[in-house]
Amino acid sequence: MTDTNPTILVADDEPSTLKYLSLNLSARGYNVLTVENGIEAMKVFRRRVVDLVMLDVNMPGMDGFEVCRQIRQISSVPVIMLTARAREADVVEAFDFGADDYVTKPFGVKELLARVRSAIRRSTGKTGPESEPENYSDLVLDHSARRVWHGGKEAMLTSTEYALLNLLVRNSDRVLTHRFILESVWGGEYATEKEYVRAYIYRLRSKMNLDRPGCEHILSLPGVGYMFRSADGDEVLTTRELELRRGPNSRSESVEKLQPANRP
Repeated sequence: MTDTNPTILVADDEPSTLKYLSLNLSARGYNVLTVENGIEAMKVFRRRVVDLVMLDVNMPGMDGFEVCRQIRQISSVPVIMLTARAREADVVEAFDFGADDYVTKPFGVKELLARVRSAIRRSTGKTGPESEPENYSDLVLDHSARRVWHGGKEAMLTSTEYALLNLLVRNSDRVLTHRFILESVWGGEYATEKEYVRAYIYRLRSKMNLDRPGCEHILSLPGVGYMFRSADGDEVLTTRELELRRGPNSRSESVEKLQPANRP
């Protein structure tokens, strides 16, 4: 293997799971670093450059959620949580700590590899030709540097959060369905995972204070999807006004003209 191959750090207290992941990931060309607890995971993360982190939730000492929280304080590297708990509340909790994805045990090799590829793609994918930063009232996006400022302060977004915001901004003043967002940002295999969109929209609004009075950039259309409202549009629509405009066929509205997130 060469240094150009992505490096994945895997932390799990079950030796059989570590072996399973290491063998399958290594066989596909990934460099794999394995540790058996959260404390060791942070030690390795601080001294090695990694492209993806996979964390078991229920590790002794420092659990996966705490490791994820500490990683998010210093890095936006994609994080995938591994757990046997499949409740929606657990998924949302993982996202609240900054995770990019959540895989429930037991999982198959194909599902695992698809999620690994998606996470790395979102982290390293190009967003298009380099261009001048775009301004939306008090929101500024620098696509070439993948950085965002709001109210003059930089918002520290993860790769997935940036990909979602970029998709919404590139389709300003258009309603994007849940399915379209999931397929564009996460990939086709996530088309039915609506809780992903809800959790990430909540995080974007919270991190960037986008839902305060007079700054409602991201509007929700219950049962349909979301829209990024540009500040210089000819017409300002509230969430309620959008809902009133829904027609009987709004759920099947075509999205063929919408711009999906660029992928490498």
